[in-house]
Amino acid sequence: MRIIVIYKSKTGFTKRYAEWIAEELKCDILDYKNLSRLSIAEYDFVIYGSRVHAGKIDGIKKIKALFSDNEMSKLIIFATGATPLEVEDVINTIWKSNFSNEELKIISHFYMQGGLNYEKMGILDRMIMKILAKILSRKKDKSSDEAGFEQAIGSSYDISSREYIAPLIQFVKVQAKVVE
Repeated sequence: MRIIVIYKSKTGFTKRYAEWIAEELKCDILDYKNLSRLSIAEYDFVIYGSRVHAGKIDGIKKIKALFSDNEMSKLIIFATGATPLEVEDVINTIWKSNFSNEELKIISHFYMQGGLNYEKMGILDRMIMKILAKILSRKKDKSSDEAGFEQAIGSSYDISSREYIAPLIQFVKVQAKVVE
């Protein structure tokens, strides 16, 4: 069974998850920057991971373009972000804004909570987050979601955990047995 994990990481969370996944599955790993050297035809499964940025999975269009319609089932996506796992409606919105209804049925997808790293963010992203935090801090009647969001974006933090890869690992192992 040939498997590869491809990752696109800006602040390090996605890279860490990709390394954990590759270690668990004992498979190849590739930075998105080196994607041009890849031939997906030699792999039974391609796992792609990237951050969620402004509701979009970074690099997803380019990854999906590598696959024909009949190959999409060998693509597995994981997305990382600061959205808590418990906020399922937000995570479902992310999936719906990145995949068509048909793709959602074919492409397996997993979300893994990471955190925020202001030190590794680009200047524009850092400014947007700080402005958003300032706007929320000035709002008088905040909902509990807004208050939680304000607290979550106030400073850098890391809540990534190996336990978040378990559903993806289990899925791949089951699929590998089906393919064999």
